[in-house]
Amino acid sequence: MKGTASMLTLISYDIVDTKRRTKVMQLLKGYGSRVQRSVFECLLDPTDAAVLDRQLHALIDPSTDSVRCYPLDANAVQRIVIYGLGKVTTEPTHWLV
Repeated sequence: MKGTASMLTLISYDIVDTKRRTKVMQLLKGYGSRVQRSVFECLLDPTDAAVLDRQLHALIDPSTDSVRCYPLDANAVQRIVIYGLGKVTTEPTHWLV
């Protein structure tokens, strides 16, 4: 939807198989910033979120793997606290031209 705002989404994963884990990591790199080994912050509009949802479902084995997506509203984003290095993702990591 044109004009629909992006929402910061925190995505974490625990993937048993190394090949699947690498594929999930590479996929998420295209959508956001890696903030810890298995955690990404992604700015997703509804279309990107739906596409990513389908791609993740296609990559994982739901009987052994876990992917968690936490959409954060503006109030939640303002309450994020970071200790040590790092900052909250505020800019998109990719643009569609």
